[in-house]
Amino acid sequence: MKRRDFSLAATAVGLAPWIAAPSAHAQAAFKAGTDYLVLPRTVSVDAPADKVEVVEFFSYNCPHCAEFEPMLEDWLKKLPPYAAFRRVPVPFVGSDVATKAKLYYALEAMGKVDTYQPIIFKTIHRDRQPLTGDAAVLAWAAKQPDLGTKFAEVFNSFTVASKVKRATQLTEDYKVGGVPALGVAGKWYVDGETARGLPRALQVVEFLVGQARKS
Repeated sequence: MKRRDFSLAATAVGLAPWIAAPSAHAQAAFKAGTDYLVLPRTVSVDAPADKVEVVEFFSYNCPHCAEFEPMLEDWLKKLPPYAAFRRVPVPFVGSDVATKAKLYYALEAMGKVDTYQPIIFKTIHRDRQPLTGDAAVLAWAAKQPDLGTKFAEVFNSFTVASKVKRATQLTEDYKVGGVPALGVAGKWYVDGETARGLPRALQVVEFLVGQARKS
């Protein structure tokens, strides 16, 4: 969602990640400056030296991110062992970006992202409960049996606040123009606009992961 508005078009493009990879001809068509962008300077990564880091930039407030989530989840099931994935909530889309970032990082700290990522998107975009502001998020979390009172402590922690600050910096370093978007190896940026559709963006990411592994 804009900053720029990224389409989920081209969903008819077959995507069998890491198994049915793009043909050599298709890979040759992935061009810097069109299908993906080369960052002007390398961004620091959290992944170990033997891993290729893939970052998804997203917002819980973004309807395109909600639509992209099932596609991404299917893709992640085939993630090879030499790739390391993480999510980064962006500091735009909506009026409560800090709250939504704290929500994500609190879930991450509690090991609950896999459980609640689809639930939160459904709550906001299908059930029309916006969860806007700290009070609404804390009230929602208090009703979840496996979050309870611990969530509020983590949500308001220094560690979570530090991660929110780091997420803002990383968003700027990657020059994220909208969400959903993906960064690879601290070197490349891909989104539905550059790749002409998010299914193809995932194929471009696969290609870039391979390139990073060779380097």
